[in-house]
Amino acid sequence: MTYEPYFTEEHEILRTTIRKFVAKEVTPFVEEWEEEGIFPLELLKRMGDLGFLGLRYPESVGGQGGDYFAGIVFAEELAKCGCGGVPMAIAVQTDMATPPIAEFGNADQQERFLTPAIKGDKLAAIGISEPNHGSDVASVETRARRDGDDWIINGSKMFITNGTRADFVTLVTRTSDEPGYKGISLFIVELDSPGVSVSRKLDKVGMRSSDTAELIFDNVRVPHANLLGEEGKGFSYIMWELQGERMIAAAGSIGMAEQAYELAYDYAKSRKQFNQPIANFQVIAHLLAEMKTEIEVCRELTYATAYRFSKGEVPSKEISMTKLAAAQMAHWVADRALQIFGGNGYMTEYPIERIWRDTRLHRIGGGADEVMKEIIAKQMGL
Repeated sequence: MTYEPYFTEEHEILRTTIRKFVAKEVTPFVEEWEEEGIFPLELLKRMGDLGFLGLRYPESVGGQGGDYFAGIVFAEELAKCGCGGVPMAIAVQTDMATPPIAEFGNADQQERFLTPAIKGDKLAAIGISEPNHGSDVASVETRARRDGDDWIINGSKMFITNGTRADFVTLVTRTSDEPGYKGISLFIVELDSPGVSVSRKLDKVGMRSSDTAELIFDNVRVPHANLLGEEGKGFSYIMWELQGERMIAAAGSIGMAEQAYELAYDYAKSRKQFNQPIANFQVIAHLLAEMKTEIEVCRELTYATAYRFSKGEVPSKEISMTKLAAAQMAHWVADRALQIFGGNGYMTEYPIERIWRDTRLHRIGGGADEVMKEIIAKQMGL
């Protein structure tokens, strides 16, 4: 099936290349990385060497100079690796922590942080959520106080993907006593700075091949040169970042749902009950048809919204709709796929249970379902 006007022949060549890479260098090791609770940094470097971490960044900062849909292709194909943890960690690198540096950072910041991240030489994290604040970004308590040519940061961040070993974090902080969003700024904080510590590595239900941490900032001194963009503009910057994060999350949801469907389809064709493949039973065939339909509906919505985003629009209502629909669909498809597997689907020896667990986070991270519905409703005038 072709999807115009979104993809070119070059995109399909890229898709084939990424698919082969995933099949050879990611999928065979997923079980091992899930057991260890982390994937090797050599994978990040390998992706950097192949240009995968900078597909849509300009060549001037080390990227490949591709368009937005190159990133969509990468997100979709990596999501089919057999787990959600690795794709999530890489998406933080490519579509969460670094876009604000590319968009609002100066040449020095891009040289010190963006280019090494694109090359896979530095691992990035993004710090938004806190123990007491998740969706309510305007209420973050982590505080940066000006001290001469430096800022001193105190506070904590929760649910930080790549947090146990990242080289730097794009950090949301409060820099003034102005209420709400007016006092928010962004900093690039090097995580080997004195005063930064990992208070604990978090033990998650899913996404287990990706490390997640709580970070503590205790009188961390950060140079003023690491202030990202303008002081007090951080809220608008991070709201912009979240739009791209939600788009790439939707693309990843499509990829994971497609893999769940394909696993269920193949299983239904090979699994026999009552002397025939279970795919022959109308209830299973109709369920597979419904699963495929839901995937394609969300795929078209994702591509259409991504097309507008790629042209410079930021249609937040449609982006929220896309993220909501794709995230819910992915877990719905994974749940139906597990049902088709029956008792085997609940066993860890089959990959569908991991996809089922991993897709559940899509409805929470990057903006929970409830937040997406609130944004949609407000823009509908409700």
